[in-house]
Amino acid sequence: MIVVSEPPIEKEMRVRKIVQGTVIDHIPAGKSLTVMKLLGISETTGEPISIAINIPSSKLGKKDIIKLENVFLSADDFSKLALIAPKVTINKIKDMKIVQKSYVSIPDQINGIVHCINPICITNKIGEPITTKFMVINRKPLSIKCDYCGRMMEGEEIMANLIFR
Repeated sequence: MIVVSEPPIEKEMRVRKIVQGTVIDHIPAGKSLTVMKLLGISETTGEPISIAINIPSSKLGKKDIIKLENVFLSADDFSKLALIAPKVTINKIKDMKIVQKSYVSIPDQINGIVHCINPICITNKIGEPITTKFMVINRKPLSIKCDYCGRMMEGEEIMANLIFR
């Protein structure tokens, strides 16, 4: 009897390392372009951006990765990421090494990230300089309540009403 064994699968680098910047890892497969749009990052930033979509992952099955050279995220960016990619990890890179690994969590209050779906909410009135403000009622599944009109929103409703820069 002849036994044929497969060669061991080696981990391969699909995108080169960055010298300094941010690596957003464990993004749900196919969501990286939404992440970029939500963070207001585009080809016009002038810095190199690497995006890997549908990469095999032992934890998620498939995942996306974004590498942003010379770009560092704010606390507000972390809150935005928590809404669409709650299991994302954010690696701060300096001299090609991870100097800080962070995880996101949904904040108690969400400001200026989601439109209220109530057409008569004060935040939707033209000319009113009011930023939307929602209180998080439940994290799993995500449920939020407008601080101004009391309208509740959940899941896909929230995702469909994200405010892009």
